[in-house]
Amino acid sequence: MDLQSLKNRFSIIGNTPSLNHALNTAEQVAATDLTVLIVGESGVGKEVFSQIIHSLSARKHNPFIAVNCGAIPEGTIDSELFGHEKGSFTGAVDSRKGYFETVSGGTIFLDEIGEMPLGTQARLLRVLETGEFIRVGSSKVQKTDVRVIAATNRELMEFTQKGKFREDLYYRLNTVPIRVPSLRDRKEDVPLLFRKFVVDFAEKYKTKPIFLDEEARALLTTYSWPGNVRELKNIAEQISVLSTTDQINAKILSGFLPAATKHNMPMVTGGSPLGEFANEREILYKLFFDMKKDVNELKKMFFEILQNPSIAGQNGNFTRESIMNELKEDLLQNNITNPLPSQVSTNNLPAVQIANTQPLIIDNDLQGHFEVEESLNIMDKEKELILKALKKHRGRRKDAATDLGISERTLYRKIKEYNIEE
Repeated sequence: MDLQSLKNRFSIIGNTPSLNHALNTAEQVAATDLTVLIVGESGVGKEVFSQIIHSLSARKHNPFIAVNCGAIPEGTIDSELFGHEKGSFTGAVDSRKGYFETVSGGTIFLDEIGEMPLGTQARLLRVLETGEFIRVGSSKVQKTDVRVIAATNRELMEFTQKGKFREDLYYRLNTVPIRVPSLRDRKEDVPLLFRKFVVDFAEKYKTKPIFLDEEARALLTTYSWPGNVRELKNIAEQISVLSTTDQINAKILSGFLPAATKHNMPMVTGGSPLGEFANEREILYKLFFDMKKDVNELKKMFFEILQNPSIAGQNGNFTRESIMNELKEDLLQNNITNPLPSQVSTNNLPAVQIANTQPLIIDNDLQGHFEVEESLNIMDKEKELILKALKKHRGRRKDAATDLGISERTLYRKIKEYNIEE
């Protein structure tokens, strides 16, 4: 089957070289029984590749099942995959066949394989190497003939180094790797995908398809799409349903993109209650902007005092040393602290040691430019707040999420995203 026919059959849009390479690899490996590991970010369409491999294989008339390993509790995943005997655990009122037994002769797609518990990984390795498994609560060895296709949005090699994933299983799964590109690496495909989605939704909802002007198309292409194709499809559906016009400009499109990610540094106006923010990341932006505002005001005050010491007191009797001491107190009161020691110095002033403050650097070549060295990395601050909340509430996610002002589900996602050890 040629590449274009393959795309038409499975409704795949795009012509990026990395996408074409992934499709060619899937087609070539389909005729074999080799284990395949599909790697890619969440939302890129990894399950579609598993369906392509199964549909083009000799097993295409036999069962295909997709299992999300991250959605099954650790205590029941062995039973789901391998089955159990009656009475093997509380609630096991009957014997039950697992997926590896019911799908024998077909294909099983193990999505989010990186979330699989280590004990289950050992059982899976035995199935891959010998085709044998044992039901939970049984001692009888059973055989199965199942092709395994696994997928992950994590770097499994890093997991193996941290002891979270078996190294032998990783190499067994990684017989044929297929990497599905993210949408930000397929920018030329974004307008084509968006057009396909809006036409489909127009037909579904019996409306006229929307059209993007040139500026809107440029915004669509430059947006980073962290949710990949899934996010693009959701945005296309929202606009198709909620837009009052079929001609979409950049301003209208911008209103449908998440506020916290459509700009590198979004503008946050003062006085807005926290409840009005679209999500928890905007709360962090507000905190950082307020912090920066305080530092700028402090810098302004510092240089006004240096240029005119008399404004520090009505008598005008303040010396430069007393001014610097006053500045030290203001710095400490404004909580500009850091475990690193630093010095503040000027042309004819003695160096004043300010314990536990950020380094204050005055460069004469910059004609009074005052710079406070501080980390404003959003992800670092977000991770730091989550760690503090978990420590404060002794690992209780529900209480920590409430304290952070986010949902428990969002907190769980963030913990996995930042690889936070609990």
